Amino acid sequence: METQDTDTTPYPNIPAFLESDSREFRDSGVPSTVAIAGHPIHPILVQFPIAFLVATLLSDIIFWFTSDVFWARASFWLIVGGLLGGLAAALTGLLDFLRIPRVRKRTAGWAHLILNVSALVLTIVNLLLRWNNPESASVILPWGLILSVIVSGLLGVSGWYGGELVYRHKISVIGNGNPNYP
Repeated sequence: METQDTDTTPYPNIPAFLESDSREFRDSGVPSTVAIAGHPIHPILVQFPIAFLVATLLSDIIFWFTSDVFWARASFWLIVGGLLGGLAAALTGLLDFLRIPRVRKRTAGWAHLILNVSALVLTIVNLLLRWNNPESASVILPWGLILSVIVSGLLGVSGWYGGELVYRHKISVIGNGNPNYP
């Protein structure tokens, strides 16, 4: 894959849905608006909900193969933990989204927001399906498992867009760039 001229940007020629602006490459970046001692909080908080919700998929698959109710209960509590952690991560991410205009001007910012909100809504649905009987095979298979697959996929794509915001658009990094434009 060829790259563009070195005086514009070092990024490969990628389809337009991946916005690339050479000014961002030269820009020092924009710090997060929700930080402690300059360290952004959002990347710290996303680790557990992602781990819990992907682990839900794994425990659903293990339940499918073993029918051991331990794995059904594990999925239930992983969903609870993933939802609570996801809400905390969503709050910090939303604050950055609202306070840093550069985020809202990028497709990656909107995609990251929409995919994460979708994952949280489906996580709530998954929790509600299991609420009265978290050990029921008829609830977990197929609907709980399907929702776990979809949520895991959404989190994977959303995480990729989050990486685009940080690494390509230099948002939530240590820098003194303009929060409106590169």
